[in-house]
Amino acid sequence: MIYRKLGNTELKVSALGFGAGEIGDYGLPDSQVDKLLNTVLDLGINLIDTARGYYASEERIGKFISHRRKEFILSTKVGYRIAGYNDWSYEIILAGIDEALRIMKTDYIDIVHLHSCPTETLQRGDVVDALLEAKAKGKFRLAAYSGENEALKFAIRSGKFDSIMTSVNICDQHSLRNYIPLAKENHLGVIAKRPIANAPWRFSERPFGNYAEEYWLRWKEMNLPFNEDLLEIFLRFTVFEEGIDSAIVGTTNINHLKKNIEIIKKGPLDQNRIKQIKSSYNENWFSLT
Repeated sequence: MIYRKLGNTELKVSALGFGAGEIGDYGLPDSQVDKLLNTVLDLGINLIDTARGYYASEERIGKFISHRRKEFILSTKVGYRIAGYNDWSYEIILAGIDEALRIMKTDYIDIVHLHSCPTETLQRGDVVDALLEAKAKGKFRLAAYSGENEALKFAIRSGKFDSIMTSVNICDQHSLRNYIPLAKENHLGVIAKRPIANAPWRFSERPFGNYAEEYWLRWKEMNLPFNEDLLEIFLRFTVFEEGIDSAIVGTTNINHLKKNIEIIKKGPLDQNRIKQIKSSYNENWFSLT
């Protein structure tokens, strides 16, 4: 496994992180999730990313790998969905962090993100103040923002955050071009989400009611003449782009997990391929929110 320093922090993260959204599905058997999470750690992936909104995800992390807490960097996201609190209030940030600590059975969290809140919320200041207050009390190590476009730019320029999470893939290069260089100038960590763009190549026709719909349209418009394993091309593109410290991929399949690790062992794509991918991207496309 490749490990990289997360921005200007002391944390070293695996180049491939585990996105724990899919394990939040209550329909998945506990036994399957238990084996999957422990295999993630056994294979050397040390960044696990979850969120308040991922249903059973935080609960299962606490249930199945809290006894291995020293082996991984734990990232979550807060700001919403706690009974008795208004979303995106000062109070819900504090309550969300306390709930995450309790549910995941840990004394501290490594990274806490504000989860895609709009620019106006960031500008108001109270949720950022709450986040930093909890950090000062030692409840977590790094204050972070997860999101896109103008809100992401504001977060980077605010000087309040240690790290960011944003979409980076072949079909979503807006942050890669516009905001990740700015983040690195400010010594922030960068975690890429959606690195395979929800695998738009899976669909022979435009999907509806699926998150991949917009990415599918972009993929078709880019019209890249690739005949190789597209999972490999997408994943290697994101993981090895300049400024990316880690890219998180979710799965419920251990064989898929192992394949992803084998893919990144191949290193970056050749420069001609990268140039082709970047030149095919439409500059007018913003990141998907």
